[in-house]
Amino acid sequence: MSKKVGMTQSNYIPWKGYFDYINSVDEFYFYDDVQYTKQDWRNRNMIKSPKGLEWISVPVGKKTRDRLICDVEITQNGWQKSHWGKISQYYRTAPYFKKYKAFFDDLYLNQEWKNLSEMNHTFIKKISQEILGITTKFAGDSRDFNLSDDLNKEGRYIPLLKEVGCTTYLSGPSAKSYLTEESMAEHGIKLEWMNYEGYPEYHQLYPPFEHGVSILDLIFNEGPDMKNSMISFNQK
Repeated sequence: MSKKVGMTQSNYIPWKGYFDYINSVDEFYFYDDVQYTKQDWRNRNMIKSPKGLEWISVPVGKKTRDRLICDVEITQNGWQKSHWGKISQYYRTAPYFKKYKAFFDDLYLNQEWKNLSEMNHTFIKKISQEILGITTKFAGDSRDFNLSDDLNKEGRYIPLLKEVGCTTYLSGPSAKSYLTEESMAEHGIKLEWMNYEGYPEYHQLYPPFEHGVSILDLIFNEGPDMKNSMISFNQK
């Protein structure tokens, strides 16, 4: 029986491509037992504002140099209200903001987040399942498999993929520097690459158009039609 698997680090309110990746596989695994990287997508993302693109960052402190993503703690209170306040301010005139306001009110205002991975996982799962209707199985994360730190990046994947019965591994294009079809085939796994090209533009506030913003932008602007602006839904 064939099984296509995807696996990557968790990000904060990721862009639409992240959810396309999840929707393109049968099982998805978070890969957060790896080194946390500063000024990356793990704890921040971009939203549109009247003055242009704006970063919103979850405060994680300065002691992250030798920590795994899954061990990174959120260090300040008040950021949840601040983030949701900015998002509400910039998107309140978007056509579908009111439709999804209660959903995000709950995530930002009714829960207190202390661990970065836990928060990211929850946001990603709930947006995937409850807004986008993605049926991909969230099968766990890499911490469940006691993966060795002695192996190279490619080798570290293999035990997990073999244990879960993966026949095809869908990888993001950034892994082309260390993953090869030949080496994966030695373990009976077909390697495919996620393609993020060809996204159509959609109605978006505050021109010029920008693809690489948080999925929130697409949700609030397109509502029930958001899937028309995503690649994977139109390939099924």
